Amino acid sequence: MPPPPPARRASAGPEGAITRGTTNTNRLRRVDRWIAEQPAFRLAADPLVVDLGYGASGVTAFELAARLRRRRPDVEVLGLEIDPARVRTADAQLAEVRAGRTAFDPELPVAFARGGFEVPTGHRRPAVIRAFNVLRQYEEREVASAWARMTDRLAPGGLLVEGTCDELGRIASWVGITAEGPRSFTISLRLRELDRPSVVAERLPKALIHRNVPGERVHGLFVDLDRAWAQAAPLSVYGPSQRWIDAVGRLRAEGWPVRDGVRRWRLGELTLDWAAVAPLP
Repeated sequence: MPPPPPARRASAGPEGAITRGTTNTNRLRRVDRWIAEQPAFRLAADPLVVDLGYGASGVTAFELAARLRRRRPDVEVLGLEIDPARVRTADAQLAEVRAGRTAFDPELPVAFARGGFEVPTGHRRPAVIRAFNVLRQYEEREVASAWARMTDRLAPGGLLVEGTCDELGRIASWVGITAEGPRSFTISLRLRELDRPSVVAERLPKALIHRNVPGERVHGLFVDLDRAWAQAAPLSVYGPSQRWIDAVGRLRAEGWPVRDGVRRWRLGELTLDWAAVAPLP
């Protein structure tokens, strides 16, 4: 993969602020497998995917490329970070990968560059931008403009995936955003030993983290989901996946706009229309 072109606004510098940059192996596996199934990626004319704000290590970009390449062998992943020190670290890791001194395939189509919300990919427009654990460290009032800036760089039909997860990647949630605005909301949980689904409230995207209060839609979702999970308890004897499938089915029967089907639900996923959880004015 050739080096990425220079940023369009190099003189002004990357847009955004340096955040904590916590990185762990396999932390983003849940969102990666979701991205692999999205039409915006599967059907993209140019399957360029950006890992925006990959953090202190480039490992999430390598993992993303490895997972997406199973679906699209022609995928390319560009990791972007504001902090030049993190770019140097990732480039050093890339050299190790290319030399065959890691567990990653030396041929992984990955590159790194300095950049922020302006998404400096030159004339190419990414099919998908994954921005995870980035906006959580911003103010809620900054979210809409950041979404707009990133989606402005997407290819036609492209998708911004913005969300948050815990340090081990067992609890995650994200928003799917197009040029027309947010379209979906997904939670993904490790079902084994799960007490109640509303634990994900601690890992909501910034647009929702302060909205889990009575009267807001996302709070209503967690009330109903926790109740459905409790009602499905007798199915625990068949395993947590069967219990989750039943709970999600109950939500759909109650009128929640649940997407997908059992194949995705058994992974501990729940995706709904964004309108069902969107913050009230």
